[in-house]
Amino acid sequence: MTQGAKVLYVSYPENFDGTFDVDKVRVENKRQGNIEIEDVVWDKESRFLQIVLAEPAEPNSQVTITLSNVTNPSLGTYYMVADAMVSGDIPVRVYLGTWIVSINR
Repeated sequence: MTQGAKVLYVSYPENFDGTFDVDKVRVENKRQGNIEIEDVVWDKESRFLQIVLAEPAEPNSQVTITLSNVTNPSLGTYYMVADAMVSGDIPVRVYLGTWIVSINR
């Protein structure tokens, strides 16, 4: 992230029918270590997790979001998208990246 961020988002496609455990979300980076989380909201209707950090993640740092105790869908390929609400005078939501999850059984 080139700017600091207080809120992180993970969104997922409509066909993803897995589940998330909001109590098992962790955020960390190399400089700050584990970053304390103030709140995690799972908006099932809009299909995203909102992760509010107690203190903003530092600018120019690589942030890792770990979702544990996830129940995966039975099969398929899913595009998970990460965004952040950057710190600053004007809060702006910026794209961080996309990762592809493929499940074959």
